[in-house]
Amino acid sequence: MGENSKIEWTTHTFNPWIGCQKVSPGCDHCYAETQNNFRKWNGGTWGPHAPRTRTSEANWRKPLQWAREAGIDRPRVFCASLADIFDNQAPPAWRMDLFALIECTPELDWLLLTKRPENIRKMAPIFWQGAMPNVWLGTTCEDQEHYDRRWSILMQVPAAVRFISYEPAIGPLRLPYVRGADCYHDRSAHPDWIICGGESGGPNARYMQPEWAADLKRDCEDRDIAFFMKQMTNKKPIPAELLLRQFPQHH
Repeated sequence: MGENSKIEWTTHTFNPWIGCQKVSPGCDHCYAETQNNFRKWNGGTWGPHAPRTRTSEANWRKPLQWAREAGIDRPRVFCASLADIFDNQAPPAWRMDLFALIECTPELDWLLLTKRPENIRKMAPIFWQGAMPNVWLGTTCEDQEHYDRRWSILMQVPAAVRFISYEPAIGPLRLPYVRGADCYHDRSAHPDWIICGGESGGPNARYMQPEWAADLKRDCEDRDIAFFMKQMTNKKPIPAELLLRQFPQHH
């Protein structure tokens, strides 16, 4: 089935193209930018005016193979670790090619993680408006400020699963109280899944307080939200009381 991803919460990682730009403090120590600068990615560079580099046709055929070989356990495909699908600088034609690939591989669950949820509705195809059954939409929120802004946008977009990547966690994050008859268990009010992780950026990594993860874990338990503890800062051992790795239910 090809090599599994080293990212604990996905089966495979697929990059249709390479390149992005920083949009918030969570991007400061971006590993993808570091890899890009070191390897040059066939001339591709990082930044607002840099060209994005499309990956090979052989790479684009890999999801078709994963779909053919999928078994009872549906493979999860994280797209993309070295780019942002909803990046303004990515050519629209490439994005439409990706959406066609997603549509023709219903055996796979596609996890699209973005720091630009405001672009989803204008860039996603119209036929997604009813929520594609194999598309999970997520946004990265490194602290409370970015959660409050980005989740308020993502929560308005239909998806089989909507999730938050709280990584790198550089400030505390709590799930706010939402007014309503069943605010704690209302799917429209909260994400289906939250991934929590500290920064792994070497000696300059910003420290995630364990209390931030513990508080968020309790919030998720109170609201029936799947919680996935990915890593502590610099990948130090995860304390036993935080080591919970759940996955969301399909809707």
